[in-house]
Amino acid sequence: MPIKYPRSTLVALLGVMSSAAFAQTAAQLDQQRDVNQQERIEQGLKSGALTSREAGRLESEQKRIDNMQARDLRDGHMSAGEQLRLDKAQNAASADIYKQKHDAQSGNAGSASSQRMQADVQRNVNQQTRIQNGMKSGELTNRETSRLEAGEARISGKEARAAANGRVGAREQRSIQRGENRQSRRIYRTKHNGRFG
Repeated sequence: MPIKYPRSTLVALLGVMSSAAFAQTAAQLDQQRDVNQQERIEQGLKSGALTSREAGRLESEQKRIDNMQARDLRDGHMSAGEQLRLDKAQNAASADIYKQKHDAQSGNAGSASSQRMQADVQRNVNQQTRIQNGMKSGELTNRETSRLEAGEARISGKEARAAANGRVGAREQRSIQRGENRQSRRIYRTKHNGRFG
C-alpha cells in the first residue's frame, strides 16, 4: 500500500529539491562562464590583442569571481541573490575582457613573458574545465566545488601579481606552476573521493 503524504509535505520536498537543482545548475553555468572567459583571455594573449599586464588585470578580476563562487557555494547552496550578484560580476568581467582586447594596446604574443602567461592561462582553462566536468558528472558536490574555486582564485591571484609589472618572469612562472600542480592533484583527489553531488 503506497504511503500518503500531506500536500504541504510534498510541496516542501519539491521546493528543497528544486532549490538544490537550481544551485547545481547555476554553479554549472558559472563554471562554463569561467572556462569561456579564461579562453578569451588566452586567445587575446595569443593574438597580441592583450598585453601581459592587461591579462594580469583580467586575472585579478577572475580571482574575485572565483572567490565569490567559493563563498556562495560554501554552504552547498546558491541563493537567487547570490546568483544575481555573481552574474553581474561575470558580465562586468566579460565587458572588461572585450574592452582590453579592443583598445589601442597590443602585446607581443611571441615574447617569453606572453608565452609564460599563455601557458598559465591555458592551465586555468584546463582546470576550470575539469571542475565543470566534475560538476556535470556528479563527481563534485557544490561544497567541493567551493573549495576548488578558492584554489583557482589563489592561482589567478598569483598570475595577476606576476603580470602586474607587464612581465612574467621564469621564477614567477615556476611558482605559479607549483600552485597549478597542487591544484591539479586536489581536483583529481576530490573528483575521485567517492562522494557525489
